[in-house]
Amino acid sequence: MARVKPEPLTISISEQAADHVRVFAQQAGDPDAHLRVGVKGGGCSGLTYVLDLAAEPSENDKVIEDHGVKLFVDRKSYVFLAGTTLEYSGGLNGKGFVFNNPNAKTTCGCGTSFSV
Repeated sequence: MARVKPEPLTISISEQAADHVRVFAQQAGDPDAHLRVGVKGGGCSGLTYVLDLAAEPSENDKVIEDHGVKLFVDRKSYVFLAGTTLEYSGGLNGKGFVFNNPNAKTTCGCGTSFSV
C-alpha cells in the first residue's frame, strides 16, 4: 500500500505572487509592507478570502515567511487556509491572486469564495 504524503500544515506563496506583493507594497507607498491573509464569512460559497497589506502582525497572528514576504494570518483563518498555496495568475485571462486551497470542498466561479 502506497503512503500518502500529508498536506503541509502551513501556507505558502509562490515566487511570482511574492513579487507582486512587493510591487503592490511599493505602489502603496510602503515598500516594507507584508501580506495579511484571511477568510471571512460571505461570498456565494460561504467564506471569502481576504488580502491586505500590513506593516506588522496583529497580536494573535501566525507569521509565515516565504520568498522574502511575511504572511500574517489570524488563527481562525489559519484553520481554513492550512496547506494553501497563494499564487498569482497574470496574462490575458489573469485573475490576480489565486488560492490553491486543499481544504475547499466547493468554490465559486470567480475563485474568491469557498466552503469546507
